[in-house]
Amino acid sequence: MRERPNLLVLSGSTRGGSYNGRLAALAARELALRDAEVRLISLADYPMPLYDGDLEGARGVPEPTLKLADLMMASQGLFIASPEYNQSVTPLLKNTIDWLSRIRDDRYRGLWTGRVFAIGAASPGHFAGIRSLMQLRLILENALGARVLTQQVAVPYADKAFDERGNLSNDRAAAQLERVVSALIEEAARFA
Repeated sequence: MRERPNLLVLSGSTRGGSYNGRLAALAARELALRDAEVRLISLADYPMPLYDGDLEGARGVPEPTLKLADLMMASQGLFIASPEYNQSVTPLLKNTIDWLSRIRDDRYRGLWTGRVFAIGAASPGHFAGIRSLMQLRLILENALGARVLTQQVAVPYADKAFDERGNLSNDRAAAQLERVVSALIEEAARFA
């Protein structure tokens, strides 16, 4: 019998009512319904200063960064819902990744390569956050060597895409989420 994967889910936005926060919550629920161990977190609970090499040199990596890295190390997979700001990832998400990438402690070896990543975006526009996903994929795969699933979910017109129960009313996006959730569980189980 295959072990239940431990999965971490987060959004690159901490704004109240965030569409990507809703997408992350829905992904977490769908993963849990498929018998995964799921932890949905908010980056607001891991405050980090703007990355600065001088600050890092003087104080090291901030404690919230290490706490988030501990959660990542305990997981076999992550789902990241990435809002789109100016055709790229949010400053919050980029800053978080930048700090995490600065950890040099051997305890965190494999932080990026020892698990699988799934990505998604929700946007009120027609492009559905796809440009953010392209940038996030580039950062995770090319810069950090992470394994990112080819399947992804992009929710257009997100202001109308969720029903009153938090499900996707857009059939295409719902099918994409189904494929992402299934693939994440399957791939993460290989790391379990």
